[in-house]
Amino acid sequence: MKRLAWVIAGVSVAFAAYIVLNHPGPEYMSEKDDVDDAADRTTLWGSKQRLSGAGGRLVGSVKEGLGRVTGNDQLAGEGVADQLAGAVKDTAGKVAQAAGDTIHQLNR
Repeated sequence: MKRLAWVIAGVSVAFAAYIVLNHPGPEYMSEKDDVDDAADRTTLWGSKQRLSGAGGRLVGSVKEGLGRVTGNDQLAGEGVADQLAGAVKDTAGKVAQAAGDTIHQLNR
């Protein structure tokens, strides 16, 4: 009987998560749907860049650490360069997200 309760609870949580995650984003009252679509694409691109930047910084940190531990200066240098590239992508993503949000705010 306990298993049935856990199964029901799990299905309920999964259903609630499905409903919450598939809820459409805010609808903006604008006559310019093309502008809103562009803002959505810009925000999405910014999110992808931020994720890519975070991954690049993580890989760079690992490379730098391994390079320092093994005494491989070239690997450590590559790690620092990867961290820098990740930081640049993250910053570009932040700018794109801010631009998308600003466009949405201006079209209200």
